[in-house]
Amino acid sequence: MYTILIADDHPLFRDAMIQVLQRLYEGCELLQADDFDAAMEVAQDQPELDLVLLDLNMPGMNGLNGLKALRQQAPTLPVAIISAETDKSIVMQSIALGAVGYLNKSAPREKLDQALELILAGNIYIPPDIMQAPESPQPDHGLQATPQQLHSLTRKQLLVLQNMLTGASNKQIAYELNIAEATVKAHVSAILAKLNVSNRVQAMLLARDIDFSDYLKR
Repeated sequence: MYTILIADDHPLFRDAMIQVLQRLYEGCELLQADDFDAAMEVAQDQPELDLVLLDLNMPGMNGLNGLKALRQQAPTLPVAIISAETDKSIVMQSIALGAVGYLNKSAPREKLDQALELILAGNIYIPPDIMQAPESPQPDHGLQATPQQLHSLTRKQLLVLQNMLTGASNKQIAYELNIAEATVKAHVSAILAKLNVSNRVQAMLLARDIDFSDYLKR
């Protein structure tokens, strides 16, 4: 059964997350930390953690620097940010730094349930509503698609990539494009290869500024 650390400085929120997780995963072991230093200690003492739910703004975090430090200490430990912050650039930076998900504290319980299930199944979760929002100025992540790479994508692959940028899952993309989910997975693999990236998030970062209308005309 899962062992999960809830790292948040608000006791009421920790209690709420405990209720959610106990309902979803009966018998799971839940650990708590109320500041970043305590979270680092638990992560060091509990190398078999299945997930850390990390508050972006709790004491000691210093924003994304806390995520960087935790990832450096425990690079294989799955860490999901949980925050009231909905700035798209912050979300994307978190994922680029290695977070496996970004959970919005104000999300309805059913969406939170779905996000946790996806993350614990080994997927990356980004809130679709945040992905669809306008993006504020953000630092360059060092990823930029070349025209040659984009022209190497088929029209269907471009459509899949365009849907990926909304945070849609393979199942949702399959429904939207009226193709099989296995076909979507094949397209995603081809997209990663052609864009020379190793995962879905890197592809999304690379493609975030693409004007798809120019490439879909062909």
